[in-house]
Amino acid sequence: MSKLYLVPTPIGNLEDMTFRAVTTLKKVDIILAEDTRTTGKLLKHFNIENRMQAYHIHNEHRTVEGLADRISSGECMALVTDAGTPGISDPGFLLVRECVKNNITIESLPGPTAFVPALVNSGFPTHHFFFEGFLPHKKGRQTRLQQLKDMHYTLIFYESPHRLVKTLEQFAAIFPPETQLSVSRELTKIHEETVRGTIADVMETFKARPSIKGEIVIVVDNGQKL
Repeated sequence: MSKLYLVPTPIGNLEDMTFRAVTTLKKVDIILAEDTRTTGKLLKHFNIENRMQAYHIHNEHRTVEGLADRISSGECMALVTDAGTPGISDPGFLLVRECVKNNITIESLPGPTAFVPALVNSGFPTHHFFFEGFLPHKKGRQTRLQQLKDMHYTLIFYESPHRLVKTLEQFAAIFPPETQLSVSRELTKIHEETVRGTIADVMETFKARPSIKGEIVIVVDNGQKL
């Protein structure tokens, strides 16, 4: 039966790949990959021999209709990104929307995504949280932070390592000085680390380092009441 599968892939530790994900990638007609080189290494590790096609932020707008037509015509496809769950700060939404519009069956597999382990190991309230993902790089960044300051939930951000200190400096200018946050990096990998404390304390920790590596998840305790 024609179908679109959304298949999460490990964010660092290959042991997080599920049996179901491997089985699904082996049985589909084609795998849509954010980067075929990255996915190719994953497929080789799990002895998956299947065709790939590039599907990423630079071509998704012009390819979604054609892909949906192919699925409607009988093809079975799996969508993966470089790491994590498709659609979470990665390509996926546009294709899913197009498939929904065309009454195409979609099956979303459970699996890795970086913000969940970062949230639950932060020690901050988890019953209400807001996932922001990446902030705007330039225009609108300060405005967005001012809006988020008034949302009294646990706030979750993605950030790149080279922008981490600058982002923490911006947080220090927006949030109260007693605000607690945690920064998780290299999640699921050998050098996994979570640094917790006030914004100033965490900022000084990372300022003292000559370099910062790994994808970053920042979790902010924005004062929700228990």
